Amino acid sequence: MATPESVIEIGSTGVRLLVAEFTQERKQNILDRSEVPLSIGKDTITTGQISQETQGLLVQTLLRYKEQLAGWGITPAETTCFATSTFRDARNSDPVMDRIRVQTGFRIQIVDGVEENKLMYLAVTEAIKDQPIDFKTEDTMILVVGGSTTEMMMISKGKMAGVHSLRLGTVRIEQQMKNLTTSYDDIQRYIEESINNTKGSLESEIDLSKVKQFIAVGQDLTMTALLIGKPVSTFLWSIDRDDFDAFVQDVQEYSVDECVARFKIPYAEAETLQTSLLIYNLFIHLTKVQTIIVPETNIRNGILLSQISTENEELQREFDMQITASARNLLRKYHGDESHAECVRMIATKIYDALKNEIALDAHARTLLETAAILHDIGAFIRYDNHNIHSSYIIRNSEIFGLSRKDNTIVSEIAKYHKGTSVPQDEDSFLMLPRTDRMTILKLTAILRISDAMDRGHIQKFNDFNIKFQDNTMYLQTKRSKNTVLEKIAMSEKCGLFESVFGYKVILL
Repeated sequence: MATPESVIEIGSTGVRLLVAEFTQERKQNILDRSEVPLSIGKDTITTGQISQETQGLLVQTLLRYKEQLAGWGITPAETTCFATSTFRDARNSDPVMDRIRVQTGFRIQIVDGVEENKLMYLAVTEAIKDQPIDFKTEDTMILVVGGSTTEMMMISKGKMAGVHSLRLGTVRIEQQMKNLTTSYDDIQRYIEESINNTKGSLESEIDLSKVKQFIAVGQDLTMTALLIGKPVSTFLWSIDRDDFDAFVQDVQEYSVDECVARFKIPYAEAETLQTSLLIYNLFIHLTKVQTIIVPETNIRNGILLSQISTENEELQREFDMQITASARNLLRKYHGDESHAECVRMIATKIYDALKNEIALDAHARTLLETAAILHDIGAFIRYDNHNIHSSYIIRNSEIFGLSRKDNTIVSEIAKYHKGTSVPQDEDSFLMLPRTDRMTILKLTAILRISDAMDRGHIQKFNDFNIKFQDNTMYLQTKRSKNTVLEKIAMSEKCGLFESVFGYKVILL
C-alpha cells in the first residue's frame, strides 16, 4: 500500500490541507482535504506584517490539522508546510514561522513566485496528461490568480517562453481600491492598466494573438466551470469564451452576500470573486481563444508531484528541458549570441559528464550549469565591457522557469565569475554564501570558464572533441580543427580555477 503524503498551504485567503497517496502507476488518490478561510493577505498588504490575532488563528488552525494528520499516522515533521507571497511580503515572517514551529511542530517553507509557477506546471501537466490538450503543438497560456499575485506561464510549441509573478492579486487590489472607489468601472480600469503595463513584455516572449490554449487554474474558475462549463473528464472542464464573458458581467451585479448565497462559498472568497473573474477575463481578452480550459488542480498537487518527480526520469527530463527553454528565451529577448551559447552549453555538459564520478554534485547542478552557459554573455546587451557583471545583474533580476531564488543566485554568480582570472573567494559577498553553494559555484564556474575558452572566437570550431584523463591532466582533443592558437591562449588564461578546484591540468590538443 502506498504511503500517504501530506501538504499544507498557507495562502493569502486561507490555510489548506491535502492528504494523498500515489500508486505505482503514479496516479494520485486524494484521501483527505480541509480548508480554513483566513485573511492573512489583508494583514500583509495593509500593515506589512501578520497581526497577533491572525497569528493566533493560524496556530489554532495548524494544531487542528496536526490532530487530523495524526489520524493518518502523519507527523508535522513528515508534512510539507509551505507559504506563498503572504509570508514573502511580511516583515515579521521569521518570528511567526518560529512561533509556529515551537507551538505546532510544523516547519514552514516559503516559495517564491517562480517556484509557484514550477509547481503549478507540474500540477497542470498531470491534470491534462490523458486529455487531447498538447503543449507541444499549440501556444499556451496558463494563468493562476491568487490573493497577492497572479502567476503566469507562456508556452510556445512545447517550450517555456516566459514566466511571470505579477503583483496583481485579488486581496491586493481590494485593499488598494478599498478607500478610493467601489465602482466596477474604476476597478476594471485599474486592472486593465496594470495588465497593459505588462503586455509589451509578454508580447516580446510570445505572440498573444497566436495563443490557442488558455488554461485557467483556481477555485473561482473551478466553481465557474461547474456552473457554466462542459465536462471534459472527471476533473477537467471547458468554458466557452462568450459564456464566460456573460457570467463575469452578471457576477459584477451581485453583492458579496448574494455571491455567498448563490455560489455557497465562504465570505472571504465572495469578497474577491468579482475581481478574480475580472482579472481572468481581461487576460483572456489579450488572446483570441474561444475556449477556456479549467483543470481542478492546485499548487498543493504540484508540491506532492515535485516530491516524486526526481524518481520519475521522464518527468525530470521534461522539467529540465523547460528550464533551459526558458533560459534560451530570456537570451533571445536580450538579443544574445545563441550559437555561441549553445556551443558553450554543449562543451560544458560534456565536461561535466566526464567528471560525473568525482564532481559530487546532484543532478540539478547539471541543469544550473546549462542555464549559466546559455546566459553567461547576456550582459553584452547592456555593454560588452564588464559584461559578466551585467549578466549577473540581468539573471538575478529575471524570472527563469523552474529556478528557485537560491538557484537564480547560483546561476548569476557563475555568470559573474566566468570571465577573467579572478577567483570568487576574493569577494565578501561570495564568502557569505553557504558552503555547499560556494562549492557548487566554484565547480560549475571552473567548467564554464574552459568551455567558454574553447569558443573564444564565437565560431563554434569544437563541436566534436574527445576528453581523456591521464597523469592528473585532462586532455581536450579536437577532431577537425587544426588552428587552435586563439583557443589555447584563452585556455591558458582561464584554466587556473579548474586546476585549483579539480586538480587537473588542462591541455587543448
